[in-house]
Amino acid sequence: MPREIVKHAASTAAIMMAFAIVGTAMLAYVFDVTKTPIAESEAKARMALFRQIVPDALHDNGLLEDVIEIPADPLLGNRTVSHAYRASLQGKRTAVILEAIAPDGYSGDIKLLVAIKADGSLGGVRVLAHKETPGLGDYIEITHSQWIKQFDGKSLTDAAQWRVKKDGGQFDYMAGATITPRAVVKAVRQVLEYHAMHRKSLFADVVTTKEADSAAGAAS
Repeated sequence: MPREIVKHAASTAAIMMAFAIVGTAMLAYVFDVTKTPIAESEAKARMALFRQIVPDALHDNGLLEDVIEIPADPLLGNRTVSHAYRASLQGKRTAVILEAIAPDGYSGDIKLLVAIKADGSLGGVRVLAHKETPGLGDYIEITHSQWIKQFDGKSLTDAAQWRVKKDGGQFDYMAGATITPRAVVKAVRQVLEYHAMHRKSLFADVVTTKEADSAAGAAS
């Protein structure tokens, strides 16, 4: 092979490698610069929903900091690890917010936040994400309708009524769009069932730094 061709090929390869290195560095820089603002924006949006279902009067701790991981469980509809955000006021647990999924929505998964207060009643439910038909199934969102507020204060004590009215239950629905509310009602009821089974761990007492240090000292 002529020396000129070899030199040209080597030069082209070097240029391409340089572009690849520079491009990778730029992407890494952009990711590093934007990840913090994106994370802050997501946290702010999530806290806005949290406050709708666990108002500030019910907690004096940071809800985004007091978090435990929840293994996949059919009652929550989560296929991977999800999270529970725990509220406390003056050292006492007042509520827990569970992530859940209604897998049988009309167009697939409906992601939910379900707040349960210490007395076992619902603080509220909010939809995180869904793919339901705009104008028909999207009335489950608080920004489109007050429908989701029907869950406020409900509990398992009225378990027989955990259906839409068309099926003999207590929950309203929009004519022509019963699959979506059925899925949400079922999912929320199952979250309450999960809570009933795991209440002890979900509402475990707040451990202060002083108590943790004392326990560690006693153990040693």
